[in-house]
Amino acid sequence: MPTDAMIECEGLTKRFGHFTAVDHVSFKVATGSIFGFLGPNGSGKSTVIRMLCGILQPTEGTAKIAGFDVTRQTDEIKSIIGYMSQKFSLYDELTVYENLTFYGRLYGLRGDALAKKRDQLIAVTHIEPFLKRRAAQLSGGWRQRLAMACSLLHDPKVLFLDEPTAGIDPVARRELWDLLFEFSSRGMTLFVTTHYMDEAERCTHVGYIHMSKLIVCGMPDDLKKLPEVNPPGTKRLDVTSEHVTQALQIVRHLNGVRSATVFGQSMRLLVDQSVNDETIRTQLAQANITNVDIRQISPSLEDVFVTLTANREPEKQKEAA
Repeated sequence: MPTDAMIECEGLTKRFGHFTAVDHVSFKVATGSIFGFLGPNGSGKSTVIRMLCGILQPTEGTAKIAGFDVTRQTDEIKSIIGYMSQKFSLYDELTVYENLTFYGRLYGLRGDALAKKRDQLIAVTHIEPFLKRRAAQLSGGWRQRLAMACSLLHDPKVLFLDEPTAGIDPVARRELWDLLFEFSSRGMTLFVTTHYMDEAERCTHVGYIHMSKLIVCGMPDDLKKLPEVNPPGTKRLDVTSEHVTQALQIVRHLNGVRSATVFGQSMRLLVDQSVNDETIRTQLAQANITNVDIRQISPSLEDVFVTLTANREPEKQKEAA
């Protein structure tokens, strides 16, 4: 856990009647870091953000941002945070320039101060070619850039981004993350929810919430070393071959293969240590599948979250029964 925490949660809980959306969640986020918050739909990610932003009142527990209590010091909190939701409320009939001006005035900026900050964010987000274009006419990636610029007009110390890259193309996603890295390098703390594993890999720390409970929280490399993800006596293999989907059906029936899935042009396997490469090659060769390349690999973050989720499915089924 970081000692120079910008965000601190302790036992944070939110109930809606008999339904518990967030169940005693505790974590810390270091100043200037990028914290990735992951979990299935409905797991409680957005509810946590809304409590931290002062939009929802916690049922139990405490949370602080920069030392300010999110329930008792909401005015101070609002002055130091930015919040970019999944569907940030841009005004479609206004141009890019007019949206920036409008939001700047909402934050109390006027005259030279507004002009200076607006020009700075236009330069940072490279949105200048579209200043006269209505927001409704922007592509998904440029809408996200505009939304981010609007949420940064008051110089927040913390920026919350709720699935900021959902629905935009891979190039726009990478460009948006380049901006996040730039903001982080300037000391801003970023709290990002995402479903994309490649984005999670880019975060300083990652938290995984499932069924309203925080399951793990730590650095990506540390999470990949968890005992649950690396059962004793097993190894992970990357197997590249012809006809990979056909090969998958064969490999899944081999003794000692615990799990197998297609990953691009190869298969990712979790197998017992006793499974040797020649056994896999021989079985595939019997189906006329050749040119097989096998190498041992480390777990990915996707392996981490798939494993942790699968291990808790019995608990989920028990609660539903």
